[in-house]
Amino acid sequence: MFSSEAVRVFLAVVDHGSFSAAARALGRMPSAVSMAVAQLEAELDLQLFERQPRSTPLTPAGRALLPQARLAASHLQRLAAQALALHEAPQPRLSLAIAPELVGARWHAPLAALAQAFPPLELDVRVLPQAEAMALLREGEVQLALVFERHALEAWEGFEELGCEVLVAAASRSWLAGLDGSAPLRSETLQETRQILVGSKAGGHDPRLVHSANRWEAGSHMAAVRLVEAGLGWAFLPRSMLPPAGQGELVELAFDNMSNQVSLWVDVVWHRERPLSTVAQRYLALLREGLRSEPPL
Repeated sequence: MFSSEAVRVFLAVVDHGSFSAAARALGRMPSAVSMAVAQLEAELDLQLFERQPRSTPLTPAGRALLPQARLAASHLQRLAAQALALHEAPQPRLSLAIAPELVGARWHAPLAALAQAFPPLELDVRVLPQAEAMALLREGEVQLALVFERHALEAWEGFEELGCEVLVAAASRSWLAGLDGSAPLRSETLQETRQILVGSKAGGHDPRLVHSANRWEAGSHMAAVRLVEAGLGWAFLPRSMLPPAGQGELVELAFDNMSNQVSLWVDVVWHRERPLSTVAQRYLALLREGLRSEPPL
């Protein structure tokens, strides 16, 4: 009944709207496509398409089968990709895209063991705003992305949760000294003063981390830290990057009417329809082992 070829023809007619358009897309004669659909309908004892002069819309039965047909096509595509990968020699290369706020996370912990297992290992690490990191992953430019949880998952995303990263509102002592020390520090202070964001408008910003209309953007995490240290604004920074209390120029802000921190779950993400190399699979396994032996991120 629904062989891989039958699924392919069925979806081609759905996506292109007619037997003739599907035939052009598949490089076949329209009569061959029409015959393949008719044979499938006969085997299922169901009419899948309405025969109209200019189009072939789905029948209720066809619409009911469409979601599973798309799911089957996706599974078949991944199966074919995995089979192809078995014929290729493992590539001793790992490419990662990392959101700037996660540079201080333990993504580097497995690399020593990975380099020992793959002596000629090539490593490519790119630190980019989250939207750009996910775009590189989707386009196949990197194998894995270390990013914060997304508001919605794309169908192609495979992921594993690594833990939670805490970002805190931080500023310099000089910035804090410039405020009215007699008034309690409130959330309105964040909204009314300059915020330093990592990334760019083109790359997008996580709305959970945007509080001020007056914003400067820094291309890297370290550039943002330098601007904050200079007293030019405040920023949400990973708590792990701040010096111990009472030391250094950076201080964690404390508010009278709200918590000063944002806790975001962290995922390592890959493309489900693009098989991971042996190196990337080993890196994921080492990350899991580290999570079992150490506290979460």
